[in-house]
Amino acid sequence: MKKTIIIASLFLSVLSFAQESVEKDNLLPLPKMSYLDSLKTTFVNHNTSNCIDERWLSELANFELSNDMYNDIENFNIDSEVSYNLSTELLKKRLAKMDAKSPFNIEYHPALENTIKAFLKNRPKAFERLMAISEYYFPMFEEHLAKYNIPLELKYLAIVESALNPRAKSRVGASGLWQFMYPTGKQYNLEVTSYVDERYDPLKATEAACQYLSSLYGIFGDWSMVLAAYNCGPGNVSKAIRRSGGSQNYWNIRKNLPQETANYVPAFLATFYIYEYKKEHGIMPKKAPLTYFETDTIMVKRQMSFKHIADLLDISEEQLEFLNPIYKLKVIPFVADEPHYLRLPKNKMGLFVSNEEKIYAYLNYLETYKEKTKSEFIASSSRDSISAAADSAYVSKPKFERKTQFHTIKSGESLGKIADKYNVSISELKKWNSIKGNNIQAGKKLKIYSDKKIIAKTESKSNNDGTYTVKSGDSLFSISKQFPGVSIDDIKKWNDISGDNIQPGMKLKING
Repeated sequence: MKKTIIIASLFLSVLSFAQESVEKDNLLPLPKMSYLDSLKTTFVNHNTSNCIDERWLSELANFELSNDMYNDIENFNIDSEVSYNLSTELLKKRLAKMDAKSPFNIEYHPALENTIKAFLKNRPKAFERLMAISEYYFPMFEEHLAKYNIPLELKYLAIVESALNPRAKSRVGASGLWQFMYPTGKQYNLEVTSYVDERYDPLKATEAACQYLSSLYGIFGDWSMVLAAYNCGPGNVSKAIRRSGGSQNYWNIRKNLPQETANYVPAFLATFYIYEYKKEHGIMPKKAPLTYFETDTIMVKRQMSFKHIADLLDISEEQLEFLNPIYKLKVIPFVADEPHYLRLPKNKMGLFVSNEEKIYAYLNYLETYKEKTKSEFIASSSRDSISAAADSAYVSKPKFERKTQFHTIKSGESLGKIADKYNVSISELKKWNSIKGNNIQAGKKLKIYSDKKIIAKTESKSNNDGTYTVKSGDSLFSISKQFPGVSIDDIKKWNDISGDNIQPGMKLKING
């Protein structure tokens, strides 16, 4: 009996102590949170979502491939013999097989042989990369080509035109995957304004390209002539036909076409050949981690910038730029009766749609804050739109100071690698250092800016002592953005984290 009483007393004591601890914990002040952070704690389905991998994004937006393709078409002498281990007889047999199953007139010509051999000799790795990017775009191309009853082989035209870079721009101003000039783009309803250039929109430009190719076929009735006309215009092809005595064979009129067009059709046919016989030539395509169909669009209901979207959805501005290349100023405009769309990876689209009202409420709050122009603003009027837990938190706008540092370029470093190291974008690096292309020299110094958060006295000291306490709604991406020069990989390494999952209350080491 005595033993039972003692055990019961001990149990009640422990229970009482636990209750006191909980009550004390409840009395602790909540850490200060920005309106953005507090809003994101209320988002439905606010978990870490996969986006386009940064290395894959860099490949998709790489200008090197498109620049090389332009140089080949403009400067390569395809009438000069190329030394490569491919017999003429074997090539003739393969071209005959391709001709039998294609609506194109694919016949052997020494200039075509030279082009094929030059591509195989000089650019096998480039084609491996192009074949991966093809997996991203080709399903969408094929859907549109089939809709217009156009040969599916014309998907290779976008490789010759832009090397599948949606931001490609030629020296004469042709733009996008399908390289539309301004007048032709307008003719096929591609809008160009101060905010928007739809020639860079893969979906709309593909639709326009199909319409244009169909109209050219209606004029010439031969797909090789259509390709030539797509490059230099139907007028120039018609002149070349007249100057060649009325011949309708591309190889017969080639000498009367502009130099670039004279190389253009052979480049297309050589690309077609290499895709058909890649295994025979030891070309091992890289795999695409996702396709264009794994993204989706939503019509926006007010103006918003890429920065606002990036902050709200934890997606990089670089990804938004790639997925929405038509917006020239990184701003999606809102004009009544003129719909504009935002394209996102499907998982981020789900996050946007589930929290659409809150997102627009936040954008309205920013507009209100901008009008009041106060250095600090408490969003008391907006608290109805956030949860009770977030409502009880202190809401403040953090202050920042600009920090400048310099990076000495090491041998083998690229702009992408340096940008990743300092958690900035490649476009920012270029702008800060007046870099036009992608080439950088070892030994040169790059200027790098970062906005360092000024920590108020009332904020948690954990931000000052080399650790960071994870709050509800935090992600590794949003945390890394708070510490200049700190990347997601750094945080994972310092804290032995293998995945992307973090929990509120966790203390993370920050060595930056």
